[in-house]
Amino acid sequence: MSVPKAIIFDLGKVLLDFDYGIALRRLLPRCRVGFDDLRRWLTLEPLLLEYESGQRTTAGFFEQLQAVTGYDGTLAEFRSVFGDIFTPIEPMVALHAELRARGLPTYLFSNTNEMAVEFVRARFPFFATFDGYVLSYEVRSMKPAPPMYEVAERLSGWRGADLFYLDDRPENLEAGWRRGWRGVVHEDPALSRAALQQVGAI
Repeated sequence: MSVPKAIIFDLGKVLLDFDYGIALRRLLPRCRVGFDDLRRWLTLEPLLLEYESGQRTTAGFFEQLQAVTGYDGTLAEFRSVFGDIFTPIEPMVALHAELRARGLPTYLFSNTNEMAVEFVRARFPFFATFDGYVLSYEVRSMKPAPPMYEVAERLSGWRGADLFYLDDRPENLEAGWRRGWRGVVHEDPALSRAALQQVGAI
């Protein structure tokens, strides 16, 4: 089996862990709704989905969230709280650096939003080391829908088995497998490393 020509990485739960509870607890004192309602609006209602699929701007997302929760802070204050929910998964960050050192192109492939990306770019240096970025809010689509995968193929210049993909969501991997991509569901850094070793990437 040939070595992949490029490696596709999901971001959340693969390279960075995240916990919306951190933001919820910091936002709650400045809202007129309770914790469960705030959690629903911030993570479960279509509002975040619309934001991450590019249907709402950052300003539009914030204005609607203010309207339904009564949050009384500024957008700048909200940005600093909403983004600060990430911690690096160090073995995976190291694995990415190892792939880069071997000369393999890597691409970031994430359902995410502008505020999160701004925070991650400023806080975590590894974010700047990818060859390209396929971000849902820019593509105006979300995994596992085909447009995200089509953009990744165009951006990388590779298709099918030349791409190896790591994501924690099985439905996202399945969409890649249907296009002939190789890859594994990321469950543990050691298992993901072993999968890359098996195909000769490291």
